[in-house]
Amino acid sequence: MKIYIDGKYYSEQDAKVSVFDHGLLYGDGIFEGIRIYHGRVFRLKEHIDRLFYSAKALLLDIPLSHEEMMRATVETCRQNNLREGYIRLLVTRGIGTLGLNPNRCKNPSVIIIADKIQLYPPEYYERGLQIITVPTTRNLHSALNPAIKSLNYLNNILAKIEANNSGCEEAIMLNAEGFVAECTGDNIFIIKEGQLFTPPLSAGALYGITRKVVIDLAREAGMQVSEPNLTRYDLFNADECFVTGTGAELVPVVKIDGRVIGEGKPGAMTKQLVERYHALTKVSGEPIYD
Repeated sequence: MKIYIDGKYYSEQDAKVSVFDHGLLYGDGIFEGIRIYHGRVFRLKEHIDRLFYSAKALLLDIPLSHEEMMRATVETCRQNNLREGYIRLLVTRGIGTLGLNPNRCKNPSVIIIADKIQLYPPEYYERGLQIITVPTTRNLHSALNPAIKSLNYLNNILAKIEANNSGCEEAIMLNAEGFVAECTGDNIFIIKEGQLFTPPLSAGALYGITRKVVIDLAREAGMQVSEPNLTRYDLFNADECFVTGTGAELVPVVKIDGRVIGEGKPGAMTKQLVERYHALTKVSGEPIYD
């Protein structure tokens, strides 16, 4: 595997960062997870857009232009001869001192890793997930805004630990007001009486790229889509439920906090959206190979 670090490629064994990098010391940095399908980078521009939005929110100067970042991402896939896989793109504040002051970091660092990805086991896509609500709440907008995909992911990791301790792969996080925000690594959707619902971004939901794709696909299919505040009650009484994410794609949910959702199996409308999503990934994306 060849890993891009600040304009050069290194083997997996030689790819290293300084122990004084503030991405390591303080989680001071941002990231994106991007998928590769059929020799194409899926929704690359949207991911790079979001990376630059996160950087702006953190006053982090990315040392590459938007176009240069796109080219470096595609070239890293090419260097690794990938046609299917996953890209992890990071920008750190760079090497600094042991103090917090970001002004001591002179040169932000860009790292691009392109490799295979470990998805949920196939049975989860066929039979559906069982998930729970966990005590750890989503970060406040007035603290570390959930819209920023920062390297400080402890809020989500704590919720993931609570899910794992309960024997679940994924969990629902509520916001401080008790409304559904999202899952630890995925956005969440429900279907009720033929309509698609997902929490609003203002509730703490991530500006998910897959979330946006699914909303567009649903509208193209003639489904009514809305983004109201949702409670656990709304989820319990949904006809169908699924989660979305770059790595996860679309995964049906069949039980939440012990309550069976719908008929307890992946629903027809969820399956339809999965098919539409897979069809889109076959034809859409930035080509890696000319």
